[in-house]
Amino acid sequence: MRTLATRAARAALGLCLAAAACGQPEPNLSGQGGAGGGSDGSGGESAASSGDTTSSASSGSGTTSSWSSGVDTTSSSSSGTGPDDTPVENESADCEVAALPEASALPKISKLPDPFTRLDGTSVSTRAEWHCRRQEIRKQAEKYIYGEKPTPDVVTGTVTENKVSVHVEAQGKKIDFSADIVLPSKGEAPFPAIINVGGKGGFGGITLGESRILDQGVAVIYYNHNEIGREGTAEQSRGKPNPGKFYDIYGGDHSAGLLMAWAWGASRIIDVLQASGGGIIDPTGIGVTGCSRNGKGAFAIGAFDDRIALTIPHETSTAGVPAYRIADVLGKERTDHNYFGLNWLSNNFEPFVFKNNASNAVKLPIDTHALIAMMAPRGLLVLENPHQAQMGAPAGHTATAAGAAVYKALGVEKNVSYHSKVAETAHCSYKNEYTDLLAKSIARFLKHEGEAPGEFVVGSGGSLSMADWVDWQAPTLE
Repeated sequence: MRTLATRAARAALGLCLAAAACGQPEPNLSGQGGAGGGSDGSGGESAASSGDTTSSASSGSGTTSSWSSGVDTTSSSSSGTGPDDTPVENESADCEVAALPEASALPKISKLPDPFTRLDGTSVSTRAEWHCRRQEIRKQAEKYIYGEKPTPDVVTGTVTENKVSVHVEAQGKKIDFSADIVLPSKGEAPFPAIINVGGKGGFGGITLGESRILDQGVAVIYYNHNEIGREGTAEQSRGKPNPGKFYDIYGGDHSAGLLMAWAWGASRIIDVLQASGGGIIDPTGIGVTGCSRNGKGAFAIGAFDDRIALTIPHETSTAGVPAYRIADVLGKERTDHNYFGLNWLSNNFEPFVFKNNASNAVKLPIDTHALIAMMAPRGLLVLENPHQAQMGAPAGHTATAAGAAVYKALGVEKNVSYHSKVAETAHCSYKNEYTDLLAKSIARFLKHEGEAPGEFVVGSGGSLSMADWVDWQAPTLE
């Protein structure tokens, strides 16, 4: 048995043993077709089926790795870096964050807020100071946008050559779920892997193309996120309890919107992958991807788990990469369209929703560029499509470029790339123009080979004047 490699988890394991509480009991393979089509947010996109695939630990075929860990609820299971420098869920959890003001007390900020300005009004001047600034951003994102990401009491599971099975306990309740694994035919274990937001054979498939990923010696993990948090009826769900296994534990009125519930579930998969011994999947080479609503999920997963080495959000629209302030100005997928479409965002976001012909997103103390900054220095490849106005490519490009200023200040500007110069117009289809950056990003961040590409390839009509949205200067961090 191996335990989660964090200080808190190792300490909690001792408590758990003393209490004797640890024993626990097909997609578009070519990537060329669409992935659900329809509009995003306002209900045009057909809702995904929950596709309940609950299972207990599965023996599968071939190698099996298992683990069990108890986590003390008085401390985060993701606090800091593990004693052996193993990546953890939140590397800035050791930082204290002051109480955040309520939405009603926040001032209007018309342009993208300065990510280097701390809660006390002072500016980040060193790389060491950024460590705690990113924790402030995380807490702001939880309070105002996504809702809280809770820490479970116990996570156990197994990894086989075709499945990762997860058992979670918290607040006296238990859930089980699993994710399918497809291993490449080339290379040797342990394999790097991309978590696809969407179950195998489920809604959306893997828009990057399963064969395209496998051919690079990278496994695909199909995560059926909709069993963790199920979408309700479009334009009729806001204000109602959310269903799904996350909410079976924490309650349908928990502050976490669906995107945060999906991020929580992905982190539990990574818990098991990381602590199983790494015989099948390399826990240092895990990426995540998804398109449209699934891309929103991929963006949230990458933002809220520091063990994700490469995040590849694809045509996400609002509640993903595009800045909320700019989305309201563009008007194609405003915050009110998105917020009242489905419960992707937390109820906490309501004070920031477009209302009475005015944007309230200007009251947000952060925007998506700060979430991008929070991912630094990890890999990020944003894939967009300016042919689909509703996807908000100009708002996505501006947010990515502004977030990249933090990457540059940290000396890792090549770790973020962006592509929207494509000929194909269909939503969530794979664009061949993506291939070069995709291959380079996978090689660098998942396979630990080659150099980070650090390229911005912007399509016609896919950008805005940065001066209109950024009025701060990135410092040179010492």
